[in-house]
Amino acid sequence: METDVRFTHQNLVEECKKGILGSQYELYSLYVDAMYNVGYRFLGNKEDAEDITQDSFVDAFRNLEKFKYESSFGAWLKRIVINKSINHLKAKRVAVVPMDAHEFHLSEEETVEVDKVDIQKVKMGIAKLPEGYRQIINLYLIEGYDHVEIGEILDISTSTSKSQYHRAKKKLLETISEL
Repeated sequence: METDVRFTHQNLVEECKKGILGSQYELYSLYVDAMYNVGYRFLGNKEDAEDITQDSFVDAFRNLEKFKYESSFGAWLKRIVINKSINHLKAKRVAVVPMDAHEFHLSEEETVEVDKVDIQKVKMGIAKLPEGYRQIINLYLIEGYDHVEIGEILDISTSTSKSQYHRAKKKLLETISEL
């Protein structure tokens, strides 16, 4: 018997909608660490990630009636955290993806032979990437969004997302090889 992942923690969500005491805290406890990690990957700053995580939970609980189980609660909440993180960066006037003038056509993706890379080197490499590249890498490789979704999230074209990803991946491999 398969369980539909969209209904994970449905009882807790429904209790929160009814205002049952303790259910919000329990739901918060289940997701706070994962959501903090998502925010931290985008913002690279502990305090900002904590603020975004808290704001995201407040918004989620205020708008719980809008949650209709089209995805899991965790996926819905993660989208809120990502959007808030990106908006936070935009508010700080960090160039998210300065690529519109630099469109180019991509050839087939080349396969790069890489020895087993230490995960710490990958994390350090991602941290050293420029902000726009880091966002594309986080959204595509870590969060699992496709280029159409990334385009919608960052308000860029799909081809810009693809070209940014190609450049970000190339830069990441260069950075890792220098570590």
